[in-house]
Amino acid sequence: MSRQIILNAFDMNCVTHIVAGTWRHPQSQAVRYKDIEYWTDLAKVLERGLFDGLFIADVLGIYDVYAQGPEAALRAGAQVPVNDPMLVVSAMAAVTEHLGFGVTAATSFEHPYSFARRMSTLDHLTKGRVGWNIVTGYLESAARNHGLDTITPHADRYDIADEYTEVLYKLWEGSWEDDAVGTDPTRTEYADPAKVHPIGHEGRHFRVPGIHLCEPSLQRTPVLYQAGASTRGRQFGAENAEVIFIGAPTKDILREAVADIRARAAAAGRDPYDVKIVNSHVIVTGATETAAQARYDEFRSYTDPQGALALWSGWLGTDLSRFELDAPVEVTDNEFLKSSVEMFGQGQWTLRDFIDAHAINVDGAMSVGGPSQVADELQEWVAETDVDGFNLTNVITPGTFVDIADHVIPELQRRGVYKTEYTEGTLRHKLFGRGPRLPESHRAADYRHVTQEVSR
Repeated sequence: MSRQIILNAFDMNCVTHIVAGTWRHPQSQAVRYKDIEYWTDLAKVLERGLFDGLFIADVLGIYDVYAQGPEAALRAGAQVPVNDPMLVVSAMAAVTEHLGFGVTAATSFEHPYSFARRMSTLDHLTKGRVGWNIVTGYLESAARNHGLDTITPHADRYDIADEYTEVLYKLWEGSWEDDAVGTDPTRTEYADPAKVHPIGHEGRHFRVPGIHLCEPSLQRTPVLYQAGASTRGRQFGAENAEVIFIGAPTKDILREAVADIRARAAAAGRDPYDVKIVNSHVIVTGATETAAQARYDEFRSYTDPQGALALWSGWLGTDLSRFELDAPVEVTDNEFLKSSVEMFGQGQWTLRDFIDAHAINVDGAMSVGGPSQVADELQEWVAETDVDGFNLTNVITPGTFVDIADHVIPELQRRGVYKTEYTEGTLRHKLFGRGPRLPESHRAADYRHVTQEVSR
């Protein structure tokens, strides 16, 4: 069988996720992001199209770097206002049977003890279809509004993330034994205290002495996503992530990143293909190439240049309003989103590029064409870079995903490179085919028995 491609839909609980301005398109439903029906309708579309999952981005700050203020982001609705991504998952799970959900949450702004409970709750309610997209946070505004003077240095953020995940692994994997709870009516106790263990964590950043508040869920640890393509981010991902999200704009950049991540995973004692790697990709399609090009031209007429620059200024950590339109954008290394600085801030793009060429395809690749043309391109990316699949950025919602479900996925299925039905089971089992739990080769497995030794 040909290699099966992974496709995630990429969205955010706001009116403008990536492509600024297109919320104004007459077919866009983005302004309904506040309505639960928007999310349940979207989930049904994605499950009809056999998407692997819905990957929900998030930020806890505002894009206020451009022109040194939040005005451009507010006018464009560029990731502000933004609602909590977790609160929409249960409703979507209730109207679907198979669709996975990757939810973004930063290790910099929430204590791991309370976060562990939130994710275990979602894993219970979704019957094991939830994943956590691990990010460290990059917006200065988020840091200030969480009581910090400035954003924590990049390397330190990943050091915190290392300990953060250690705490979570202890809670999720080791605090409750598999048979600690029983509902047999002959039992006199719901939970056996001898099989519930305090984790006794005393670290540099966190002190968590007690037990996990939740009994074991189907996956225990949710599927671990990670979006960080800097050198330090790749190392963290190779040690922890099961699905890594990259925003590489060319095959050469993506090929190097994929090879590097797989090598790092092997060095960490993991199978290099225990890490699924997905690249950001925009698809504009229709029944024919001509129809797709017309749709693209129409979308372009709705893009918002100031909103795009507000987003890019936040990702690059520099005020793009200071550059001339055709001047190379060269960004000094900083503590913001280092992967964007490395890939887009070295003078290879001008301000016009960010407004024009990158107004829609942003930080990844793009395909505009009919079903055969798009399928050809996706297969070429997989064959030439060893990537596992794609995070599909929407231009309008749900229209982008409807177009992909109606035109591209059937063509991929005809070629034998995309599933024709879902695998039963949890999200982890759907992705890897070996049950709901993390393998013994994963870092988290080291903590499965540590807490039992602590309590005894």
